[in-house]
Amino acid sequence: MNDNDFPATPMMQQYRELKARDPEALLLFRMGDFYEMFGDDAERAGQLLGLTVTSRDKGPNPMPMAGFPHPALEAYLAKLVQHGVRAAVCEQVEDPKQAKGIVKREIVRVVTPGTLTDDNLLDPRAANYLAAIVESKGKLGLAWVELSTGRFSLTSVLRNELNDELARLSPAEVLISETALDTPWSKVLRTHCTAPITSRPSWDFQADQARQALFDHFRVTTLGGFGIDDDAPEVQSAGALIAYLRETQKSSLGHLTRLTPHHRAGILAIDEMTRRSLELTRTLREVKREGSLLQVIDRTSTPMGARLLSEWLMAPLTSLDAINARHDAVAELLADSMLRADLREAMGDAHDLERLAARIGTGRATPRDLVALGRTLSILPRIKARLTARKSARLCELETMLELCPEVRTAIEEAIVPDPPLAMREGGLIREGYHSALDELREIARGGKSWIAKFQAEQVRRTGINGLKVGFNKVFGYYIEITHAQGAKVPGDYIRKQTVKNAERYITPELKEYEDKVLRAEDRAFELEYELFIGLRDRVSADAPRLIQAGAVLAEVDVLTGLAELAAKQGYCRPEMMQEPVLEIEHGRHPVLDVLLPPGEFVPNDVKMGGDNGSIVLITGPNMAGKSTYIRQVALASVLAQMGSFLPARRAKLGVVDRLFARVGATDELSRGQSTFMVEMTETANILNNATPRSLVILDEIGRGTSTFDGVSLAWAITEHLHDNVGCRTLFATHYHELVDLEKTKPGLRNANVAVKEDQGDVVFLHRIVPGGADQSYGIHVGRLAGLPTNVLDRAREILAFLEKQHRPETNAPAPGQQQAPAKVMPRVKSARALQVSLFAALPDPLLNELRGIDVATLTPEAALELIQRLKDLAG
Repeated sequence: MNDNDFPATPMMQQYRELKARDPEALLLFRMGDFYEMFGDDAERAGQLLGLTVTSRDKGPNPMPMAGFPHPALEAYLAKLVQHGVRAAVCEQVEDPKQAKGIVKREIVRVVTPGTLTDDNLLDPRAANYLAAIVESKGKLGLAWVELSTGRFSLTSVLRNELNDELARLSPAEVLISETALDTPWSKVLRTHCTAPITSRPSWDFQADQARQALFDHFRVTTLGGFGIDDDAPEVQSAGALIAYLRETQKSSLGHLTRLTPHHRAGILAIDEMTRRSLELTRTLREVKREGSLLQVIDRTSTPMGARLLSEWLMAPLTSLDAINARHDAVAELLADSMLRADLREAMGDAHDLERLAARIGTGRATPRDLVALGRTLSILPRIKARLTARKSARLCELETMLELCPEVRTAIEEAIVPDPPLAMREGGLIREGYHSALDELREIARGGKSWIAKFQAEQVRRTGINGLKVGFNKVFGYYIEITHAQGAKVPGDYIRKQTVKNAERYITPELKEYEDKVLRAEDRAFELEYELFIGLRDRVSADAPRLIQAGAVLAEVDVLTGLAELAAKQGYCRPEMMQEPVLEIEHGRHPVLDVLLPPGEFVPNDVKMGGDNGSIVLITGPNMAGKSTYIRQVALASVLAQMGSFLPARRAKLGVVDRLFARVGATDELSRGQSTFMVEMTETANILNNATPRSLVILDEIGRGTSTFDGVSLAWAITEHLHDNVGCRTLFATHYHELVDLEKTKPGLRNANVAVKEDQGDVVFLHRIVPGGADQSYGIHVGRLAGLPTNVLDRAREILAFLEKQHRPETNAPAPGQQQAPAKVMPRVKSARALQVSLFAALPDPLLNELRGIDVATLTPEAALELIQRLKDLAG
C-alpha cells in the first residue's frame, strides 16, 4: 500500500509534503518528545532499528507507525548510518503554544554516511570522506571532502587508477551522476567499493553549474588561486559535492575555506591489493585495525593526530626533501626526551580541535563544544613556546603556523560556565556577570521564588491553617493547597481552582500577579541565555578557518612526537634516504611482530640490494620458516621510511621507491568469476606492466595455483622479465628450488634461503636469511608439525624419494650465446603408467601379478598374442 492511501489529516498532509522533498531518506518526524515514522518508513525502521511497529488508527487501512524518544536521536542515527541509510531529521520550528493550527515543522538536516559531524557518529581516529566521481575528457574527476574537519581535495585519475585511489581514501559515501550508472567504470566501482553509492542529478556534475557552485561558495571568479584549472574534470566532482552538502546540511559551510589539489606524483603509488596484503590499516583476515601496521605504530595523543598518521601511512612521500624534513623533526624530538614529554603531556589534554571547529562552522556546536574548544586553546601557548627556536625546519614552520586565537579563548571563558548542561534552552549556560540584563532577570526569578516562600508563611499566619502549602504545576502555575479537613478556615477571597483527592487548591490575585512576574523573568532569562550562546557561537564560527589550521598544526606535532616516541620505545633507527635504488637494512625487524611478540623473540635479518648487490633476491626455504615475514618487513620498511618514520633496524639505507607492489597471496574471487590463479596472474601482469627501475616488488609463491611445470615456467619467466626488462628491486619468495639456477645467468640476481638446523632427524627453523639456495623444502616436516598421521607422513617420504629420482640436473653446458636451460625443469619421466605403478607399488597390481606369472620359455606364438591382448586390457 502506498503512503498516500492513508487518511489525509492536516498532520499527515504536512508529513507527506516533507517526505516528498527527499523520498529516499527515512523521515524522522518530531512530534513533541518523540520522533515518529509512518507507513513504509515505519516498516523499514522497525527492521533496521529493532523498533516496535504499531498503527496510528484502527480503521480498515491502519497506518504503520514507529518511533523513539527524542534524547535517543543520535543513537538511532548511528544505527541508520551503519546500514548506509539516509535520514532526514524533521524538527518543530514553532512553539506549540504559539501555533495556530498544526505546528510548523522543517527538515533541519539530512544525515548520510558521508556527511557526519557529530562525535558519537564518527570514529575519532579515522577520516570520514564523502567522494564524488565524474567522467570527462577521457579522465575521471575525483573530489573528496571531510565535512567533520573541512578538508576538501581533488584530483584526476585514469579508469584503471580509480580503485587504488578509493582504497587510499576509503570513503564513507560516493556520489556519481545518475547518467553514469551504466558506464563500465561505475560497474567496476560498485563491485570493488564497499561504501554506499548515491546517484545524483546530472546537472550537479555539469561543468558550468559545478564551476559556478564553487565560485559562489569560495567567493572567487576563478579557482586558479588554489592552483586548479577551472576546466579540469575534477572541478565538476567538487562542485557536485558542494551542491550535495548544501542540500543535506541546510546550514553554513563556512569552514570549507580551501580547495586543495592532490598531486599524486609526489605520493608513493600503492595499489589496492598491496595495501590489503601488507595490512597497512586493517588486517587481512579480520579486517580490523588491531594487529595492523597502523595500530602498532600509533603513539599519537589526539584523535586528529591519529587521523593524520593514517593519512601519512596511506600516502607515503616520494620527495627526498620532504621525507628528510619529517625525519629531521622526528630526530630532534627523539633526541630531546624532555621536549617530547612536555608536548605529549600538553596534547593529552587537547580535544579534537579540527572537528570542534567544523561543528562550530556548521552551526551545530553545543555549549560543551565551546568549553572544550576554550580548554584546547588554553594549551596552545605552552605548545608554541616549546616549539620556539627548534633546529629542524619543519618544527620551526609549525611553530610559525600555530595561531593561538586568544580572543576566541577569552570570549568563551568569559561567557560560558565551566560545566554547562546538555540542554541549551533551559538555562545555566552563561556566567554570572557576563550580561547585565540576564543577571537582572535571574535576580527577579530568584527573588520571586523567595517571595513565594514568604507569601506561604504569611498565609499560614493569616488563616491559622498550619498545613497550608503553596505548590506549582505546569497546568495551573502556583496555587494554595488546603486539606478538606481544614476547609472551614478558607478565607473568602481565595478562588477555588481544583479539587484533588484529599485537598482543594486555590489562587489569589496577588499570587497570580507575582507568579506571572517570576515565570516571565525565568522564561525570558532562558531565551536570553540561548540568544547569547548563539551569538557567541556565530562569533567563534567566523574564526573557524584559523581554528582548523591550529588543529592541523597540533595534529602534525602529535604525529611527529608519536613517531619519535615509537622510535625511542622500540629502538628504531633513522634511515639514510637517497635517490639511488638501493635497499640496505641491517638487523631489520617486522614492525608488527616486533611489538606483538615477547621482547627478544623476533629474529632480525639483513637485506642488501642495489648496485653490486644485485636487484633481485630469490628466497627459498620451507614453509613456516619466515620467508613471507621477511619480504613483508622489507616492504613495510620502505612505507615507514617514506611516510616519515624511523625503522625497526640497527642501520638502514634506502633509495626512494616510486611504486610498491606486493603479490603475497590472493583469495578466490568467485563472485567476480575469477579463480585464485586468475587473480594472481592479473596482479602479476599489473606489476610487470607498471613497475619502473625505482619500484619495489615483493612476490610470494607466484605460480603455485597451477600445475608444477606451468608454475615453474611462469615463475622463471617472470623473474627473467623483472631482471632483464624492468631492473627494479625485487624480493621473490618461492618453493620452486629450480629457480636458484638463474643466479648462474642473471648477474643481478642473488639467492638466499632460510637457515635450518637438523639434529637427529629433527628440524629447527632458525628464521635467519642466509646467502645461497635451499636444497629442500621440509614440507613433510611441516606436515608433522601440523599433526598429519604417521602413516601418511611415512608414505609421503616414500613418494618423495621416488619423485626426486625422476629429476636430474642438465649437465650439458649451453652453446656460446645461448641461455642456460632451466636445468631442474627437465624431468626424466618414464610413462604415466610406470610412474603410477612406482608410486603405489605397495598396493596389489593385477598387471604386475600377470607379468610375474609368465614362463617365457614355454610361451607359444599363439599364447603370446593372447597374453598381449590380456595385458593390454589390464593396462586400460
